[in-house]
Amino acid sequence: MRFQIDVALHYRFAVPNTVFLTVEAAQTTGQVVEHSRMQLGNAIATRIKGDADVGERIWAQVPGEEFVVTYEALVDVTRKSVPLDSLSAVPLHEIPAEVAPYLRPSRYIQSDKFHSLVKKRFGHLEGGAKVAAMRDWIEDNLSYVPGSSDADTNVLETFAGREGVCRDYAHLMCSMVRAAEIPARMVAAYGPDVTPQDFHAVTEVWLDGAWHLVDATGMCDPDGMAIIAVGRDAYDIAFMDSQVPATMLYLSVNAQRV
Repeated sequence: MRFQIDVALHYRFAVPNTVFLTVEAAQTTGQVVEHSRMQLGNAIATRIKGDADVGERIWAQVPGEEFVVTYEALVDVTRKSVPLDSLSAVPLHEIPAEVAPYLRPSRYIQSDKFHSLVKKRFGHLEGGAKVAAMRDWIEDNLSYVPGSSDADTNVLETFAGREGVCRDYAHLMCSMVRAAEIPARMVAAYGPDVTPQDFHAVTEVWLDGAWHLVDATGMCDPDGMAIIAVGRDAYDIAFMDSQVPATMLYLSVNAQRV
Protein backbone atom coordinates (compact mmCIF):
# COMPACT_ATOMS: atom_id res chain seq x y z
CA MET A 1 0.00 0.00 0.00
CA ARG A 2 1.32 3.43 -0.97
CA PHE A 3 0.16 6.58 0.73
CA GLN A 4 0.94 10.26 0.86
CA ILE A 5 1.64 11.92 4.22
CA ASP A 6 1.29 15.67 4.79
CA VAL A 7 1.96 17.33 8.16
CA ALA A 8 1.93 20.99 9.17
CA LEU A 9 2.76 22.34 12.65
CA HIS A 10 2.84 25.91 13.92
CA TYR A 11 3.88 26.67 17.51
CA ARG A 12 4.75 29.77 19.48
CA PHE A 13 7.25 29.88 22.34
CA ALA A 14 7.85 32.60 24.92
CA VAL A 15 11.60 32.48 24.25
CA PRO A 16 13.94 30.87 21.71
CA ASN A 17 13.80 27.13 22.23
CA THR A 18 15.21 23.74 21.36
CA VAL A 19 12.61 21.11 20.46
CA PHE A 20 12.81 17.37 19.87
CA LEU A 21 10.84 16.34 16.78
CA THR A 22 9.63 12.87 15.84
CA VAL A 23 7.45 13.23 12.74
CA GLU A 24 9.22 11.55 9.82
CA ALA A 25 8.15 8.12 8.59
CA ALA A 26 10.98 5.67 9.27
CA GLN A 27 13.02 3.91 6.62
CA THR A 28 12.61 0.51 8.26
CA THR A 29 11.55 -3.09 7.77
CA GLY A 30 8.17 -3.37 6.07
CA GLN A 31 8.07 0.08 4.51
CA VAL A 32 9.99 2.18 2.00
CA VAL A 33 10.04 5.98 2.10
CA GLU A 34 10.11 6.79 -1.62
CA HIS A 35 10.19 10.55 -1.21
CA SER A 36 10.22 12.98 1.71
CA ARG A 37 10.67 16.67 2.37
CA MET A 38 11.00 18.39 5.75
CA GLN A 39 11.01 22.16 6.21
CA LEU A 40 11.84 23.72 9.58
CA GLY A 41 11.89 27.42 8.74
CA ASN A 42 15.03 29.05 10.16
CA ALA A 43 15.59 26.39 12.82
CA ILE A 44 18.93 24.58 12.92
CA ALA A 45 18.47 20.80 12.74
CA THR A 46 20.62 18.03 14.19
CA ARG A 47 19.57 14.46 13.37
CA ILE A 48 20.02 11.44 15.63
CA LYS A 49 18.93 7.83 15.41
CA GLY A 50 15.59 6.83 16.88
CA ASP A 51 15.09 4.32 19.68
CA ALA A 52 16.06 0.77 18.62
CA ASP A 53 17.54 2.35 15.45
CA VAL A 54 14.01 2.86 14.07
CA GLY A 55 13.86 6.10 12.11
CA GLU A 56 15.43 9.41 13.05
CA ARG A 57 14.71 12.22 15.49
CA ILE A 58 15.56 15.88 15.10
CA TRP A 59 16.91 18.40 17.58
CA ALA A 60 15.64 21.73 16.21
CA GLN A 61 17.17 24.93 17.59
CA VAL A 62 14.52 27.61 17.09
CA PRO A 63 16.09 31.10 17.19
CA GLY A 64 12.81 33.01 17.51
CA GLU A 65 9.39 32.60 19.06
CA GLU A 66 7.61 31.09 16.01
CA PHE A 67 8.20 27.53 14.81
CA VAL A 68 6.62 26.30 11.58
CA VAL A 69 7.14 22.74 10.35
CA THR A 70 5.96 21.14 7.12
CA TYR A 71 6.60 17.53 6.21
CA GLU A 72 5.53 15.49 3.23
CA ALA A 73 6.36 11.92 2.27
CA LEU A 74 5.36 9.14 -0.08
CA VAL A 75 5.58 5.76 1.65
CA ASP A 76 5.17 2.25 0.24
CA VAL A 77 4.13 -0.15 3.02
CA THR A 78 5.28 -3.64 2.02
CA ARG A 79 4.59 -5.55 5.24
CA LYS A 80 1.82 -8.13 5.23
CA SER A 81 -0.88 -8.62 7.84
CA VAL A 82 -0.12 -11.90 9.60
CA PRO A 83 -2.80 -13.60 11.75
CA LEU A 84 -1.63 -13.23 15.34
CA ASP A 85 -2.92 -16.64 16.36
CA SER A 86 -0.44 -18.24 13.94
CA LEU A 87 2.51 -16.82 15.92
CA SER A 88 4.27 -18.28 18.95
CA ALA A 89 5.71 -16.57 22.01
CA VAL A 90 9.49 -16.67 22.37
CA PRO A 91 10.79 -18.37 25.55
CA LEU A 92 12.16 -15.81 27.99
CA HIS A 93 15.69 -17.21 27.85
CA GLU A 94 15.74 -16.69 24.06
CA ILE A 95 14.67 -13.03 24.07
CA PRO A 96 17.60 -10.91 22.80
CA ALA A 97 19.16 -8.05 24.71
CA GLU A 98 17.67 -5.32 22.51
CA VAL A 99 14.15 -6.70 23.02
CA ALA A 100 14.28 -7.51 26.76
CA PRO A 101 13.69 -3.91 28.00
CA TYR A 102 10.19 -4.03 26.51
CA LEU A 103 9.20 -6.67 29.07
CA ARG A 104 9.46 -4.19 31.94
CA PRO A 105 7.09 -1.60 33.38
CA SER A 106 7.67 2.00 32.32
CA ARG A 107 6.49 5.49 33.23
CA TYR A 108 2.94 5.21 31.87
CA ILE A 109 2.75 1.42 31.59
CA GLN A 110 2.56 -0.19 35.03
CA SER A 111 2.41 -3.68 33.56
CA ASP A 112 3.34 -5.27 36.90
CA LYS A 113 -0.18 -4.36 38.15
CA PHE A 114 -1.83 -6.56 35.51
CA HIS A 115 -0.34 -9.99 36.24
CA SER A 116 -3.37 -11.33 38.12
CA LEU A 117 -5.88 -10.03 35.57
CA VAL A 118 -3.95 -11.42 32.62
CA LYS A 119 -3.49 -14.81 34.25
CA LYS A 120 -7.18 -15.08 35.18
CA ARG A 121 -8.68 -13.82 31.91
CA PHE A 122 -6.13 -14.96 29.31
CA GLY A 123 -4.14 -17.69 31.07
CA HIS A 124 -5.71 -20.48 29.01
CA LEU A 125 -4.22 -19.05 25.79
CA GLU A 126 -0.70 -18.98 24.41
CA GLY A 127 1.43 -16.72 22.22
CA GLY A 128 -0.29 -14.81 19.46
CA ALA A 129 -3.72 -16.19 20.35
CA LYS A 130 -3.34 -14.60 23.78
CA VAL A 131 -2.27 -11.27 22.25
CA ALA A 132 -5.23 -11.35 19.83
CA ALA A 133 -7.64 -11.99 22.72
CA MET A 134 -6.19 -9.02 24.62
CA ARG A 135 -6.56 -6.79 21.57
CA ASP A 136 -10.19 -7.85 21.15
CA TRP A 137 -10.94 -7.34 24.85
CA ILE A 138 -9.54 -3.80 24.79
CA GLU A 139 -11.42 -2.87 21.63
CA ASP A 140 -14.67 -4.25 23.11
CA ASN A 141 -14.31 -2.74 26.59
CA LEU A 142 -12.84 0.71 25.99
CA SER A 143 -14.64 3.66 24.41
CA TYR A 144 -12.69 5.95 22.10
CA VAL A 145 -13.40 9.42 23.51
CA PRO A 146 -11.28 12.37 22.26
CA GLY A 147 -10.30 14.65 25.13
CA SER A 148 -10.88 12.00 27.80
CA SER A 149 -7.18 11.79 28.69
CA ASP A 150 -4.12 14.04 28.72
CA ALA A 151 -0.34 13.75 28.65
CA ASP A 152 -0.25 12.62 32.30
CA THR A 153 -2.86 9.83 32.06
CA ASN A 154 -1.38 6.45 32.94
CA VAL A 155 -2.64 2.98 32.14
CA LEU A 156 -4.23 2.40 35.56
CA GLU A 157 -6.45 5.44 35.05
CA THR A 158 -7.35 4.25 31.55
CA PHE A 159 -8.25 0.78 32.80
CA ALA A 160 -10.44 2.22 35.58
CA GLY A 161 -12.16 4.76 33.34
CA ARG A 162 -12.64 2.41 30.36
CA GLU A 163 -12.12 5.25 27.87
CA GLY A 164 -9.32 7.06 26.11
CA VAL A 165 -7.64 7.76 22.79
CA CYS A 166 -5.11 5.79 20.78
CA ARG A 167 -2.22 6.30 23.22
CA ASP A 168 -4.37 4.94 26.05
CA TYR A 169 -5.42 1.88 24.04
CA ALA A 170 -1.77 1.23 23.18
CA HIS A 171 -0.67 1.69 26.80
CA LEU A 172 -3.22 -0.88 27.97
CA MET A 173 -2.25 -3.27 25.17
CA CYS A 174 1.43 -3.01 26.11
CA SER A 175 0.61 -3.49 29.80
CA MET A 176 -1.34 -6.70 29.29
CA VAL A 177 1.16 -8.17 26.83
CA ARG A 178 4.15 -7.39 29.05
CA ALA A 179 2.27 -8.88 32.02
CA ALA A 180 2.05 -12.09 29.96
CA GLU A 181 5.87 -12.05 29.60
CA ILE A 182 5.75 -11.11 25.92
CA PRO A 183 7.74 -8.01 24.87
CA ALA A 184 5.62 -5.06 23.71
CA ARG A 185 6.51 -1.52 22.74
CA MET A 186 4.71 1.67 21.74
CA VAL A 187 4.70 2.80 18.12
CA ALA A 188 3.95 6.18 16.57
CA ALA A 189 2.48 5.78 13.10
CA TYR A 190 0.55 7.33 10.25
CA GLY A 191 -2.46 5.61 8.72
CA PRO A 192 -5.05 6.61 6.12
CA ASP A 193 -7.77 4.89 8.17
CA VAL A 194 -7.09 6.85 11.37
CA THR A 195 -10.21 8.82 12.33
CA PRO A 196 -9.92 11.68 13.03
CA GLN A 197 -6.62 12.10 11.20
CA ASP A 198 -3.75 12.62 13.63
CA PHE A 199 -0.51 11.08 14.82
CA HIS A 200 -1.52 7.53 15.78
CA ALA A 201 -0.25 5.30 18.60
CA VAL A 202 -0.29 1.50 18.36
CA THR A 203 1.66 -1.47 19.73
CA GLU A 204 4.31 -3.86 18.47
CA VAL A 205 4.58 -7.32 20.04
CA TRP A 206 7.56 -9.68 19.83
CA LEU A 207 6.36 -13.05 18.52
CA ASP A 208 8.20 -15.73 16.52
CA GLY A 209 11.39 -13.67 16.71
CA ALA A 210 10.02 -10.51 15.08
CA TRP A 211 7.98 -7.39 15.82
CA HIS A 212 4.32 -7.40 14.75
CA LEU A 213 2.00 -4.36 14.72
CA VAL A 214 -1.26 -4.45 16.68
CA ASP A 215 -3.84 -1.64 16.78
CA ALA A 216 -6.19 -2.12 19.73
CA THR A 217 -8.46 0.69 18.48
CA GLY A 218 -9.33 -1.45 15.46
CA MET A 219 -8.70 1.44 13.07
CA CYS A 220 -5.65 0.12 11.19
CA ASP A 221 -4.23 -3.17 9.96
CA PRO A 222 -0.45 -3.71 9.93
CA ASP A 223 -0.31 -3.21 6.15
CA GLY A 224 -2.06 0.15 6.51
CA MET A 225 0.38 1.96 8.80
CA ALA A 226 3.68 3.76 8.34
CA ILE A 227 5.89 3.59 11.43
CA ILE A 228 7.42 6.83 12.70
CA ALA A 229 9.12 5.74 15.92
CA VAL A 230 9.10 3.16 18.72
CA GLY A 231 9.66 3.38 22.47
CA ARG A 232 8.71 2.17 25.94
CA ASP A 233 5.55 4.29 26.16
CA ALA A 234 4.00 7.54 24.91
CA TYR A 235 6.79 9.60 26.46
CA ASP A 236 9.28 8.06 24.01
CA ILE A 237 7.23 8.55 20.85
CA ALA A 238 5.81 12.07 21.31
CA PHE A 239 5.89 14.03 18.03
CA MET A 240 7.35 17.08 19.77
CA ASP A 241 9.06 17.72 23.09
CA SER A 242 9.65 21.36 24.02
CA GLN A 243 12.07 22.74 26.61
CA VAL A 244 9.72 25.66 27.37
CA PRO A 245 5.91 26.06 27.36
CA ALA A 246 4.55 25.89 23.79
CA THR A 247 1.33 27.28 22.35
CA MET A 248 -0.08 25.32 19.41
CA LEU A 249 -1.39 27.66 16.72
CA TYR A 250 -2.03 25.04 14.04
CA LEU A 251 -1.68 21.28 13.57
CA SER A 252 -2.67 19.22 10.54
CA VAL A 253 -1.96 15.55 9.81
CA ASN A 254 -3.20 13.83 6.68
CA ALA A 255 -2.45 10.39 5.25
CA GLN A 256 -4.15 9.29 2.03
CA ARG A 257 -3.86 6.24 -0.22
CA VAL A 258 -2.44 6.93 -3.67
